[in-house]
Amino acid sequence: MAVEEEGLRVFQSVKIKIGEAKNIPPYPGPNRMRDCYCTVNLDQEEVFRTKIIEKSLCPFYGEDFYCEIPRSFRHLSFYIFDRDVFRRDSSIGKVAVKKEDLQKYHGKDTWFQLQPVSADSEVQGKVHLELRLSEVITDSGAINHKLATRVLECQGLPIVNGQCDPYAAVSLLGPSRSEAKKTKVKRKTNNPQFDEVFYFEVTRPLSYTKRQFDVEEEDVDKLALRVDLWNASNLKFGDEFLGGVRVPLRALGQAGVHDAWYFLQPRENGGKSVKVEELGSLRLNIVYTEDHVFPSEHYSPLRDLLLHSANVQPVSSSTAHTLGEVCREKQEAAIPLVRLFLHYGKIVPFISAIAHAEVNRTQDPNTIFRGNSLTSKCIDETMKLAGMHYLQVTLRPIIDEICAEHKPCEIDPVKLKESENLDTNRENLHHYVDRIFNVITTSGVRCPTVMCDIFFSLRESAATRFQVDQDVRYTAVSSFIFLRFFAPAILSPNLFHLRPHHPDPATSRTLTLISKTIQTLGSLAKSKSANFKESYMAAFYEYFNEQKYADAVKNFLDLISTSGKWDQKSIETPIMLKEGFMIKRAQGRNRFGMKNFKKRWFRLTNHEFTYHKTKGEGALCSIPIENILAVERLEEESFKMKNMFQVIQPERALYIQANNCVEARDWIDILTKVSQCNRKRLSTYHPSAYLNGHWLCCKLSADTSPGCTPCTGGLPANIQLDVDGDRETERIYSLFSTYMTKLIKMQEACGSKSVYDGPELEEYSTFVIDDPQETYKTLKLIVSAVQTLEQQHTKYKRDKFKKTKIGSQEHPIGDKSFQCYIRQQSESSTYSI
Repeated sequence: MAVEEEGLRVFQSVKIKIGEAKNIPPYPGPNRMRDCYCTVNLDQEEVFRTKIIEKSLCPFYGEDFYCEIPRSFRHLSFYIFDRDVFRRDSSIGKVAVKKEDLQKYHGKDTWFQLQPVSADSEVQGKVHLELRLSEVITDSGAINHKLATRVLECQGLPIVNGQCDPYAAVSLLGPSRSEAKKTKVKRKTNNPQFDEVFYFEVTRPLSYTKRQFDVEEEDVDKLALRVDLWNASNLKFGDEFLGGVRVPLRALGQAGVHDAWYFLQPRENGGKSVKVEELGSLRLNIVYTEDHVFPSEHYSPLRDLLLHSANVQPVSSSTAHTLGEVCREKQEAAIPLVRLFLHYGKIVPFISAIAHAEVNRTQDPNTIFRGNSLTSKCIDETMKLAGMHYLQVTLRPIIDEICAEHKPCEIDPVKLKESENLDTNRENLHHYVDRIFNVITTSGVRCPTVMCDIFFSLRESAATRFQVDQDVRYTAVSSFIFLRFFAPAILSPNLFHLRPHHPDPATSRTLTLISKTIQTLGSLAKSKSANFKESYMAAFYEYFNEQKYADAVKNFLDLISTSGKWDQKSIETPIMLKEGFMIKRAQGRNRFGMKNFKKRWFRLTNHEFTYHKTKGEGALCSIPIENILAVERLEEESFKMKNMFQVIQPERALYIQANNCVEARDWIDILTKVSQCNRKRLSTYHPSAYLNGHWLCCKLSADTSPGCTPCTGGLPANIQLDVDGDRETERIYSLFSTYMTKLIKMQEACGSKSVYDGPELEEYSTFVIDDPQETYKTLKLIVSAVQTLEQQHTKYKRDKFKKTKIGSQEHPIGDKSFQCYIRQQSESSTYSI
C-alpha cells in the first residue's frame, strides 16, 4: 500500500530474518528452562509471531518475515516472551529500533542487547496542544499573566488489554509548582477528541507595572508544561500510563502562542533497574526499504532501455544484463528485473536470451546452470512468483501430513534413538518419498505456462549446444524444477509459504532426508549412489534404482518443457490461499437477534470464502468467490475498532476485524485479487457501516442505496502477479545509483578492450563484455537516465525539506526535534520581520 505524497507514491517494506537469542535469564524455579517466542511489532502493534522454542535459554528461531508496511511508524520492535505452564505470557526483553536508524543495520546480521520492558516505556501516538500566554488585569488593577493550555486531540494511542479509555492530565512544572488538571475520559477510542482548555497563573518575580508583554527568560526556563495521557482502568492496579510530553515555556517565543503536535514520550526514569547484559541478546537481519515512486512518465527512458534488453545483440551489452554485472549479488538484480519483465509480459524472451548466451559459454554439459548466474537467479525468482500456487496445490497436503504425523524417519544408525527401529524408519521414509515423488511427477498439467515456456527455451538451447549428450535436454530443466524449486520447498516449507513456521527438529530432519532423495531422483545422474557422501543414504537409495523412477522423471520433464501446450489450465481442486482467526460482526441473516462480534476461523480458497467456529470444523457460512462484489476498508468510526474491512455481497456486507494492520492489508489484497474478474463487481461502495437506519458516511436511509465512494481497483486478476512496474523501475534506478562507480569502471573496461588486444587487466576481469562498443553505448544511456532521475529525487528532497514544518501533524515534535522547532520558529520570525 502506497502513501501519496505530493505527486509521489511512497512504499515501505521490511524483510526480517529472526535468527536466535542467547543468554536468556533462567526461569526462577527448579526447571530453569524457558519456552520462548519472538514477536515483530510496528510500535506496539504485533504483526508477526515465531513458533515457541521449548526448554531453551538460547532459542534458535530461523524464521523469515516480509511485509509491506501500510502506515507510518516510529519504532520497529522485537519482544521475547516466555510461555509458562499456566499458558500466561511474560515479556523478558525487547529490541526497539527507531525508523530513522534502520539503515544502520541494513542487510547485516546484528546482535542486539535485549532492553527491559516497562509499562512506562511502552508508548506510541501523538498529541495536539495549543498554548497561549496572556495578560489579565485583576480587580486590584495588577497585571497577571495566565497560561491557557488547550488539549485538542490525540492520535494513535496504544490499546491496553483490548481497550482504550484515555484522558489527559495537565500540569505546570516549576520550582514550586505541581498543579494538575484532568480532561474528561473518552471511552472506546484511541483517537480521542478532547478540545478542553485549562488555565494556569504564571507567577513573576518582577513588579507588574510594565505594560509591554515581556516574559523574563530566566523565569521561562524554570517553567514547563507537562501533559500525560492515561488509560482509565477499572482494574485494582490503577490507570495505565500511555505517554506524555514536556513543553518548556520558552516554546512560546515572542508571540506568546504555541500550536504544535508532539510525539508522546516514555515517562522519565520509567525503565526498570535491570542490567542490560542480564537479559540476553537477539540476532536479527533487517532490510528496510522505502521507495519514492514518481509518476510513470519519469521512468520512460530507463524502462524502455530495460524492456529492450532481449532484442540487444549481444545480450551481454543490454541494460538488464549490465545491472547483473554491476550488482554485488546477482539476486539483487534478479528480483526487480523479473517482476518488471513479468509485469510487461517479456520475461520469456529475456530469460531465453540470457540463458542462450550462458549455455554458449558453458564447456561441460554436467555444469550447465549450476552457478549463481543472472540466468539462474532470474529463473529462481520467476518460479517463486509464477509457481507459488502450483507449489502449494502440489506439495502442501503431503507436507502438512508429514508435520502432523511425526513418524520417525531417521536412517542414520549413529543418530537413531534407542526406542526406534531402523527398518521401520526406512519404511516410513520410503513411503513419504514415494508419495511426494508421485505428486510431483503427476503435476505437470498444472505447471504455469510461463514456466513451461522458459523450460522449453532451456531445453532447446542445451540440446543445440551439446548435441552428443542425449540427457542434457532433461538435466537443463531438472536443475531448476527439482534442484531449485521442489527440493528447497520440501527442505524449508516455511520459506515457500507451505507452513507458517520452521518445522520442529525431528520433522526438519525428515524433510531434509526426503529433499535429498527427491533432488537425486530428479537429477537423472548416471551413478545415483555416488551422489551421496553418507553410506546410509546410498543404501537407502537402492529402493529407487528401478527404471520406472527415471521414466517418470523424463515424462514429467517432457510435459513441462513443451511450450504452449497447456495455455488454459483449470485446477479443479480448491487451492487454499489464506486462513486464520479474525473477528466478524453478525451479518443479520436472521431478522431478529443481536448483531454482535465473534471470533471465527476464516478460510479462503480459489472457490469460496468461508468462516468456521474453529479450525477443522464445518463452515458456518460460505461465500462463493463470484458473489464477492467488492472488498474495501471500513472506517474506524463505524464501530470504534481498528483494522476493519468489509466483504460486500449482493444482499449485505460482512464486516471483519483483522488482528493487525498488516494482516488486514493482506486479506484485502488477496480477496480483491481472487474476485477481480467477477462480472458484477461494484464501482462504488459505502466506506462506513449501515447503523441505526442510515449509512454513517452519506446519511442515506435506504440500506440498498448505491455507494457514495469510488471502489479502489486496478489490481491484476492474476492472483500470483501483483506487480507495480514503476516501483520496480525505481528499485532498478536505486541499484544503478548505488553501483555508479562500477558503471564507470565498466565504461573504462570497454575502452581498454577496444584499444588493447593483450591479456585482460585483472581489475576488469569480473565483467562479461562480449562487444565493447555496444556495451559502452548502453552504459552511456544508462548513466544519462540514472542522472536524470537523480536530479528529480534531489529536487523532491529539497522541496520537501523547505515545506517541512516541525510541529505539524505530519512532523510532530519528538525527543530530539524541539531545538529544531525553536530554530525554525526563530528563523520564520526573522523572515516575517
